[in-house]
Amino acid sequence: MSLFNVYPLFDITPVSAKDIYVYDDKNVEYLDLYGGHAVISIGHSHPKYVAAISNQVSKLGFYSNAIQNPMQVELADKLEALSGCKDYQLFLCNSGAEANENALKLASFHNGKSKVLAFKNSFHGRTSAAVAATDNPKIVAPINAQQEVDFVELGDLEAVETILKQNQTCAVIVEFIQGVGGLDQSTTEFYQGLDKLCKQYNTALIADEVQSGFGRTGDFFAFQKHNISPDIISIAKGMGNGFPVGGILIHPNIKASFGLLGTTFGGNHLACAATRSVLEVLEEEKLMENAKIISDYFQEKAKSLPHLKSIKGRGLMLGLEFDFPISDLRKKLIFDHHIFTGSAKNPNLLRILPPLTIQKKHIDVFFEALEKELV
Repeated sequence: MSLFNVYPLFDITPVSAKDIYVYDDKNVEYLDLYGGHAVISIGHSHPKYVAAISNQVSKLGFYSNAIQNPMQVELADKLEALSGCKDYQLFLCNSGAEANENALKLASFHNGKSKVLAFKNSFHGRTSAAVAATDNPKIVAPINAQQEVDFVELGDLEAVETILKQNQTCAVIVEFIQGVGGLDQSTTEFYQGLDKLCKQYNTALIADEVQSGFGRTGDFFAFQKHNISPDIISIAKGMGNGFPVGGILIHPNIKASFGLLGTTFGGNHLACAATRSVLEVLEEEKLMENAKIISDYFQEKAKSLPHLKSIKGRGLMLGLEFDFPISDLRKKLIFDHHIFTGSAKNPNLLRILPPLTIQKKHIDVFFEALEKELV
C-alpha cells in the first residue's frame, strides 16, 4: 500500500533527537530551529518528559473518560497556576484543529448563533469549521464551504463591528500572532477593541493559542500581553512536546452540560503525563524567561543581515522577512548547514520556532550560516 501523497518531503529521515538537535539515519546532526511546527517546547527527549511517559505507560496508558481520572484534575490545577488563567475550565482533546472545532462548536451552543468571523491570512486547522475559518481556499472542500465565515483584515475594528452588529456571529477566532500566515500581529488597541465588541454583541472571543501558547512568546499565552480575557482559548502543539494533545480553556461564563462536548482519546493518561511534565519543565527551567532573553539576542543579531525587510513575531515565534523568496535559502540551510527552519504563506518569510531550551550559541551558528549564504 502506498502513502497518500499530500506533503512534499525533504530527503531526510530522522531517527533520534536530543534537546535542540535531530539525527538522521546517516548520523548527520541537524540544528532544529523549527521544532516540528512549534511542537517541541522543552527540547527533544527531555529526561523528565521521557520518564513521565515511560512510567505512566508501564502502569496504565489509556482508559475511557467514563471513569475517574485524577491526572486530568491535577493537570488542570497546574495549568491554571502556571498560565494565570484563573477559574477557566479545561476540556482536553488531541490536536489543534480539534481544539478549534470544539471552541467554535461550544461558542455556537453558548449563544445560539452560527456564523464565524476570522481574519485574513489566518490558519486554524484542516477540519470542518476550523478549515472554513482558515484563509486558504485551496484546502477548503465544498463540504467545509457550507460554513458561514466572514474574513476581515487584521486590525480593522470598523469591519468587525459592521459584521457583529448583524447579530449572527457566534465567534470571532483570532491568532494574536499569526503562524502559517506570516507572523503578523496587530496592536493592543485593536485586540482590546475586539474584546469589547465581542462582549457588546454577545459573541465569543476565541484566542487561537495552538502555536503561540505554552510559553513560546515569553508569556504563557500571546494574548496576555494585551490584558484581555478571551471566552475560549485553544491549545495544542507545544503542550505535549510531541505527544498528540490539545484542549480548550473555557471561561466560567460558559456553562457545561452532559453531552455538550466529548472525546475518546482526549485527556488520556499518557497525554496528561506528557503535558504535566512539560509544565513542570517550563517552570523549573524558566523557559519563558529564556524565550525572552534569546528573542532579544536573536533580533539584535538579525538587524545587520543584508536583504532583510523586517523581523516579525515575538519570543521564540519569529520570522525573518527578506526581499526575495526564501525557498532556495531554506534548502541551503538544511542540506549545506544542517539547520531546520520553516516557511510561511508569505514566500519571503523564514520562520523560526525552536525548542524553548535554545541557547545563544545555537543562534550564533544560525547567523553564521545566514551570513555565508547572504553575501
